[in-house]
Amino acid sequence: MDDPTSPAAPNPSGAVWPPIAVPGQGLPRHRKGATEQRPDSAPTATDASAGVPNRNAPETRLGEAGTPTTVPYSADDTARHAPEAQDGDSAAGPGTALLDDLRTAIGRYVVLPSDEALTAVTLWVAASHIQPGLQHAPRLAVVGPTKGCGKSRLLDVLYETVHQPMMTVNTSPAVVFRVIGKNPPTLLVDEADTIFGPKAGDKEDLRGLLNAGHQRNRPAWRISGPEHKPTAFPTFAMAALAGIGDLPDTIMDRAIVIRMQKRKPGERITPFRSRYSVPELHAIRDRLADWLVPLRGAVAGMVPKMPVEDRAADTWEPLVIVADLAGRHWPARASAACLAMTRSEVVQDEQTTLKTRLLRDIGRVFDQEGSKEALRSQDLLAVLIQDAEAPWAEYGTKGLNAYHLANLLRDFGISPANYRFENGRQAKAYARNQFVDAWARYCPDPAPSVPTAEVPARPTPGRPPAPPSGTLPTGPPGGPAGPRPAR
Repeated sequence: MDDPTSPAAPNPSGAVWPPIAVPGQGLPRHRKGATEQRPDSAPTATDASAGVPNRNAPETRLGEAGTPTTVPYSADDTARHAPEAQDGDSAAGPGTALLDDLRTAIGRYVVLPSDEALTAVTLWVAASHIQPGLQHAPRLAVVGPTKGCGKSRLLDVLYETVHQPMMTVNTSPAVVFRVIGKNPPTLLVDEADTIFGPKAGDKEDLRGLLNAGHQRNRPAWRISGPEHKPTAFPTFAMAALAGIGDLPDTIMDRAIVIRMQKRKPGERITPFRSRYSVPELHAIRDRLADWLVPLRGAVAGMVPKMPVEDRAADTWEPLVIVADLAGRHWPARASAACLAMTRSEVVQDEQTTLKTRLLRDIGRVFDQEGSKEALRSQDLLAVLIQDAEAPWAEYGTKGLNAYHLANLLRDFGISPANYRFENGRQAKAYARNQFVDAWARYCPDPAPSVPTAEVPARPTPGRPPAPPSGTLPTGPPGGPAGPRPAR
C-alpha cells in the first residue's frame, strides 16, 4: 500500500515536496535575498520598519500529511493566529503566535522537565536570531543524570530552528576560533561530558573560550599567519552544550540549565522524522528570521526590566528581550521561568557548595533553638552531625569538629568567641548576629514566584502527525529528583 506521506505518492493538492532531508543536516533554506522580488511582486512577509506581518505576502503552511502548501494572508489569519487579548496581558506583537507555534513544536518532540524549561528553550532559540544585536550570549546547558534523557534529541530540534547552527562533538578551540565572526553561528556541542569530564585531559582553552564568549568584546589573542602576528579572534557566540552530569561551574554559571530526566511511561512524544519534522521546523525557523533579523538594530538599544540581577540578569536578558518583542503573555512567562529556574539553580548550588550549605544548616539550627542569641560550639556541632541528610557526620576522618567548623566559616568573617551564658558559665560560642550578613548575601530567601497567565490551547492548522496522547510534566524546574532547600 502506498504511503500517503511519501513524496512519490500522488498529490492531488499540487504542492511540491522539498528535497529529502538528511538527519542532522536538514534542508537548504533557499531563502531569497532582501532585494529580490517575489513572483507576484508582493512585498516580503515582514515589514522591517514596522515589525508586523504583511497580509498580502504568501505564508507557507503544512498540509494534513506534512506537505507544505502556500496560502495567502487574509484578514482572518491574524485573528486566527493570535489569541484574544486578556486582561493584564501586554500588547500582542507579530511574534506572539510564532513563539506559541515554536513552543508547541519543541514540546511535540522532547519532554522537558518543566513548563518553565520549555518556555526558556523556546526563547533561547528565538534569541539566537538576534545574536548580532545582543550584549550577552547565554549558554544552554542541557544536562541529565544518565543516557536516554532526551539531550541529543533536544539538540536535533535546536539544530533545525536556531540561527546558523554548527553541530559538533569534541571540537577543538582552534576550529571554534575560526568559525566565529561578526555574524556568529550557534554552537551545538553534544557529549560535552567527554570534553570536560575527568578523563578528557586538559581542555582549559575551550573552557576559557566558552566563558569569554558569554560577553561581547572578549577576544582571544593568538599568534597567527606566516608572519606570526598577534591576532584577535572573536569568541562571542551562543552555545548549547549537552552532556551527562553537570558541566564546569564557570560554564553553568553563564548558562540556562535544563536538567533533563527520563520519560515516564505516560509521557509520549512524536518521533523525530526528517520527512515531516524538518520541513515543519524549518518553516518556523524562517518565520523567526523574517520577524527578528530586521529588529537586530532595535534590540541593541533595548534595556528590559529584569526580575533578577548580576550574571543571572546578563544570561536571561536576551530571552526577556524576545518575550517583550512578542508581547501579550510572553513577558509574564519569561519572568516566571527566569525566577523559577534561577531559584532552582541557587538551591542546587547551595546543596553542592559545602560552605554555603553549612551557612544554611547553621541558620536552621538557630531557628530551631528559638530566641537563643548564641550557641556553644559543641552544641552546634552536635546538632549538625545528627542530621542524617547532611555531609557533616562524614566530613574529614572522624566527622566535623570545632577546628573544621571555624576553618569553613573563616572566609565569611565568622569566628568563635568567648561568650558568657545566663548560668554564668563561659564557653566558646557562635553568636547569631555574626551570621546575619552572610545569610543575607549567600542564603537569601527565595523571591516570590510570578504567576503565569493561563493561555488557552490554540489548535494550529495543517500539522504533521499529531503527538501521541500524554501531557508534559508539571513538576519543579529541577525535575522530580531536584534538591530541596535545607530550611
